Amino acid sequence: MKRVSLAVTLAAAAALSVQAASAQTLKTVKDRGQLSCGVSGGLPGFSSPDDKGNWTGIDVDICRGIAAAIFDDPSKVKFVPLSAKDRFTALQSGEIDVLSRNTTWTLSRDTSLGANFTGVTYYDGQGFLVKKSLKVNSALELNSASVCVQTGTTTEQNLADYFKGNNMKYEVIAFAGADETVKAYETGRCDVFTSDVSQLYAQRLKLANPSDHVVLPEIISKEPLGPMVRHGDDQWFDIVKWALFAQINAEELGVTQKNVDEMAKSDKPDLKRAFGTDGNLGEQLGLTKDWFSRIIKAVGNYGEMYDRNVGVGSKLQIARGLNNLWNKGGIQYAPPIR
Repeated sequence: MKRVSLAVTLAAAAALSVQAASAQTLKTVKDRGQLSCGVSGGLPGFSSPDDKGNWTGIDVDICRGIAAAIFDDPSKVKFVPLSAKDRFTALQSGEIDVLSRNTTWTLSRDTSLGANFTGVTYYDGQGFLVKKSLKVNSALELNSASVCVQTGTTTEQNLADYFKGNNMKYEVIAFAGADETVKAYETGRCDVFTSDVSQLYAQRLKLANPSDHVVLPEIISKEPLGPMVRHGDDQWFDIVKWALFAQINAEELGVTQKNVDEMAKSDKPDLKRAFGTDGNLGEQLGLTKDWFSRIIKAVGNYGEMYDRNVGVGSKLQIARGLNNLWNKGGIQYAPPIR
């Protein structure tokens, strides 16, 4: 009995030691007094600063929600603009705590970068932007076209697969940055600009005459976009993951920025668990009981975040589509808070 007891004690001590060794990111963030969040330098709807340095976008709101859960203050975030090429190095080196930069979840990225994706903030797909003057109605009419594309993204491989699969020829005009890629397209260095459809809508707003350009109907890839954290800290992985899940669950439960305080008084079991009036789920994450309400007060539920940044309340006017909740015709879905 003593041997068994000793073995159990040693195993428990070892588990606690491993947990303590790995769960460092939350402490680092708290000691620093702010979250370091890697974002795109200027992608309307996802992460973009105005002329006064105020950031907006879905990727921005994800980080503000995390900061709200930790500090009860969504402003305690430092936004670090990163290129597609540099984003993973910044995460690996510890320059940022979380990468929230319209990044596609793929197997190779999930296994080779020393990082984990924490969920899907936006279900996207690659498409094509062309000038209306070309009178092109389908991507299948792009044989022999020159295509502007940004390097360091999944876009290049998708482009090659699509044209090869449809026995079409094309010429790649590649650039390192998104802005120079769009500029090259606008000045006529290529016939077509290809990227995630959300980016096409966002980048079209930057053109001199946006109405002269059209996004073609074909979607040629799956591009689930989401935040990333480093391997080795399961507590931090859980916090970032559930900050997003809180927003998705809030929309499903009917909790909004305006009614969050009233909904917190509900006797419904699922709401009591979310708001921390029943159980200690917040503490299990390493946060406080009111972690859920902190997030919703700061950035709203998922639908509010979507509409404000890329949907009906934005200049992009992108339909919810796949990003609707699973019970409203989309595939956006989060595990339950219980």
